[in-house]
Amino acid sequence: MPIYLDNAATTPVCPEAAQAAWETMTAGFGNPSSGYALGQQAAAAVKVHRETVARCLGCLPEEVTFLSCGTEGDNWSIRAAADYGLRKGRHLITTAIEHAAVLEPMRALEGQGWEVTYLKPDRQGHISVEALAAALRPDTVLVSMMLVNNELGTLLPVAQAARAIRASGAPALLHCDAVQGFLKVPFTPGDLGVDLLTISGHKIRAPKGIGAQYIRKGLRLKPLLLGGGQEGGLRSGTEPTAQIAALAAACAAWRPEYRRQMAEVKAYALERLGTVPGLEVVSPGEAPHICAVSLPGYPSEMLVRDLSDRGICVSSGSACHKGRPSHVFAALGLPKRVLMGVLRISFSPDSTRAEADALAEGLTAITQNRIAMR
Repeated sequence: MPIYLDNAATTPVCPEAAQAAWETMTAGFGNPSSGYALGQQAAAAVKVHRETVARCLGCLPEEVTFLSCGTEGDNWSIRAAADYGLRKGRHLITTAIEHAAVLEPMRALEGQGWEVTYLKPDRQGHISVEALAAALRPDTVLVSMMLVNNELGTLLPVAQAARAIRASGAPALLHCDAVQGFLKVPFTPGDLGVDLLTISGHKIRAPKGIGAQYIRKGLRLKPLLLGGGQEGGLRSGTEPTAQIAALAAACAAWRPEYRRQMAEVKAYALERLGTVPGLEVVSPGEAPHICAVSLPGYPSEMLVRDLSDRGICVSSGSACHKGRPSHVFAALGLPKRVLMGVLRISFSPDSTRAEADALAEGLTAITQNRIAMR
């Protein structure tokens, strides 16, 4: 088995989630919209699963809508919020270090005449609440800010953003991409003061293809999909019952001590990586599971391949970049040599100190081989 240190990209499915999906696919496979017993059993199961996810998220079950993924939730939030506020203004605010699932719909709206302000991070990847407050206008109808940056592990000031919006009097809704934050850092939508919040199952050991959207009670958005009226009429289509069961099982299986375990392994990894010749820490990350480092002068993709040859999986940034330079690291204004050698390392509750040792030893060997070849 490879040493897997790219858990911000995706996570292995936990046994509880796999078992829940299997049982649903083989025994509880009825269509929840069907009137006979098998279908009604499936509907009852979906109701219980929604309650489980809502409990872990800290909201009401009726505030949870199941989706296919985080990208779907981000896209829907941005487009629906823009439509919701159309009569009040055409100004949107986000950050320059959001996931592409937020930035691309923002750019699409710009092409339709909307004005978007992109808040820039400081050198450590943090966003200023003061900059947000200064950017808010009477015609600002949406602020979208992620909770945990998926490449740096930094925490963004979402709760402070909510207070700034209220203080400004702007009519803006607040959306949060919490895909990397859910269960990794403590929060509830109420604590954050958000109107919309997106999570994704495959970041917390559920299968790919399932996510959820928090929509504050009382907020009436345009439906994402029209059809049979499933998900309260907001997202029509037959419910993916196996994936929903797996998401609920993964949520229920998550333990509070996982945060401490991941943070301890990450801290040890950063300590060990400090012994690698020339390595620089780009971001230690406040979240317990993500950090970013660089070997200046070493191309990231080369490092990823060389480590892969040694059975170690890390990335050069978000998997969605597919080899393209990361806009997140570029936004930090890093020197070119540092920027070209960036690696993202991300941990799971199963990550170990031995794996951190192997990573440090692998990177050290790569640098030594290069010195020997000179």
